[in-house]
Amino acid sequence: MVSKRSNTCEAAIIGAGPYGLSVAAHLRRAGISIRLFGDPMSFWRDHMPKGMRLRSPWRATHLSDPDGLLSLDAFAAEYGTTCDGPLSLEAFIAYGVWFQWHVAPEVDRRLVRVIEPRERGFEITLCDDEVFGADRVIIATGLAKQDYRPCLFHDLPATAVTHSCEHSDFARWRGARVAVIGRGQSACESAALLAEAGAKVEIISRADIRWLGDTAEVAGIQPALRLRLRTALEAPSAVGPFPLNWLVETPTLVKRFPQSLRDRFTKRCLKAGATGWLKPRLRDVTVHAGRTIVSVTLTAGRVILELDDRRREFDHVVLGTGYRVDVTRLGLFAPSLLTALQTANGSPVLGTGFESSVPNLHFVGCYAVQSFGPLLRFVAGAPYAARTLAAALARRQSPTKFSRPPIAALPRTDGLIP
Repeated sequence: MVSKRSNTCEAAIIGAGPYGLSVAAHLRRAGISIRLFGDPMSFWRDHMPKGMRLRSPWRATHLSDPDGLLSLDAFAAEYGTTCDGPLSLEAFIAYGVWFQWHVAPEVDRRLVRVIEPRERGFEITLCDDEVFGADRVIIATGLAKQDYRPCLFHDLPATAVTHSCEHSDFARWRGARVAVIGRGQSACESAALLAEAGAKVEIISRADIRWLGDTAEVAGIQPALRLRLRTALEAPSAVGPFPLNWLVETPTLVKRFPQSLRDRFTKRCLKAGATGWLKPRLRDVTVHAGRTIVSVTLTAGRVILELDDRRREFDHVVLGTGYRVDVTRLGLFAPSLLTALQTANGSPVLGTGFESSVPNLHFVGCYAVQSFGPLLRFVAGAPYAARTLAAALARRQSPTKFSRPPIAALPRTDGLIP
């Protein structure tokens, strides 16, 4: 098929999740012409289970627009969403779509096939063979294709073993015996949702579950006082232990740390843990903590896990083993781009304005954690990334305000919030 060419834009944003949408809003205000690619909030919709609730607190779950008019609070006021308890996945997806209606109604949902360098900027080929040029490319694809699977499970079929990101609904496992591997938020919440769907669930982890925000072990302090103390010490994003959590809020400072110190800091702040409000929901889940999986075999459709102290049989295994960033797994870049891209532990090494070693190629979100610290792993980092990137790319002339219909002028969709 003969390729078609379209006009060049100044910045192509790949990914329409919280980071891509926030960056789009800020770049437009800076007068930068953009093209935004991606199915809005698709990773959250297609790779996270129904009934899930966000680990991040309400105050750390806002997307970012220059005027501050499109906050989660503004969305909640329009649709009657309450902030009682953790935000539901469905409400957050609806918020992201609402935000997209305002800042990027013309988002292009076609997949990007390959990004190649050219004399000035980049050449981007889409799934239908359309080819266009962009001065800059901003990668905001989130955790897509970054799921981590321990080597023991690599050769097993999807009928026996899946990652937690492969499920949008656990109803099919009703009555089945399911093992969940891991002890972080995704593992514990997957186990809770599986149990609530009627599965017989066991968690297997190398260490005890670390409950975030659980202050019950502080003897001699009344519950109300414990809550007030915890609230006072907790930083806005609620990422990391006190007092490191307050450093998490300053990615510009974290960027200046020596790499070895930044790595230790990030590892400490992203240590596996689950929010305390999940604890009561695991009352029907058996937890095997401090166990090592020695071998995994598949016999007559059953998954046999040989632990260091016992042998367990399951109908299925769900890996709640989190994510490890490896930019090569995205499958977006031509070999010449990958060769020129400097990385550390799978992540691109980023400088000012989230720019990589390839000029005008930028990465935000999880790909920036290696360079800017743990805040960029969460939705809470989207405002910082969008503001910082826009400031770095802004034209010298006065910013041009992008055209956006007022909130009241946008169509309301009945039933947007379940």
